[in-house]
Parts: sequence; C-alpha cells; structure tokens
Amino acid sequence: MSGISYMTQQGYEKLRAELDLLKTKGRDDAAKAIAEAREKGDLSENAEYDAAKDAQGMLELKINEMEKALASARVISEDQLDNSKVTILSSVTIKNLKTNKNVTYKLVSETEADLKTQRISVNSPIGQGLLGKAVGEVAEVKTPAGEIKFEVLEISF
Repeated sequence: MSGISYMTQQGYEKLRAELDLLKTKGRDDAAKAIAEAREKGDLSENAEYDAAKDAQGMLELKINEMEKALASARVISEDQLDNSKVTILSSVTIKNLKTNKNVTYKLVSETEADLKTQRISVNSPIGQGLLGKAVGEVAEVKTPAGEIKFEVLEISF
C-alpha cells in the first residue's frame, strides 16, 4: 500500500488488534510449529519443517504489510466530510441504469472493504467511478464485464 490510507477509528482499531494478535499469538504458534518439526529429525528431508518456515515467512510478510498500512493511515470521522459529493465514508444509493436496480454501498478504505456488508473500497472500479459525484449525476464505471452506468440517487453518512 502506498500513500495515505484513510480509515474510520473502528477500522483502525480493528487492524491494530489484528496486528497485535499476529505479533504475539501468531509468532508464538509459528515458533512452536518450527520447533515441533525440528524435533522430527533431519532438516534436509523434513517437509514439515519447510512448511513451517514458509508459514512463518508469510506471517512476517502479512505483519509487515499491516504495519505499513497503519503507518500511512489517517483516521477520519464522518463529521469532517461534506455529503454534497461522494467521498470516503459516504453511504451512496445508486441505480444501475441497465437493470434499474438500486443498491446502497458505503465507501471505505481497502482494509475495511467487505462486500457482504455492502462496504466497498474507494479504490475499486465502482468506488473510483463514484468519487466526487453528486446526487443526480451518472457514473460510468469500467468493469471486466464492460462499462456500467450508475445514477447517484442519495448520499449520506
């Protein structure tokens, strides 16, 4: 992740808690797995040892990425934002002009995105297309399936 990452206080705290868990319990578990595999004999032919070392490497990579995300994070609150245009933290109701179906999304940072809860990243194609739009404007979003047009119906926080 490069540049500034905007997130809610809740998202920041969740990421911080997950990072703390990985640094404590995650590292302990990885060390135990390596120690158990080491006890099983010759390391040159020990697949369990290789797998445990690979898992430890992946854990450290994830910790590093999370630390970078937190270092570049800027916590914002909804009361700091203007709801006349779509911004990060906006809840925006849009209408797909092809299917005439309405859907509401909340635009959030990449780390807080969760499609199941209708939270999409501002860096996603739909998020990028909606940013800066006002009620009544049409966003043209390029997706792998082709271009989709969305009309902005409502913006709130």
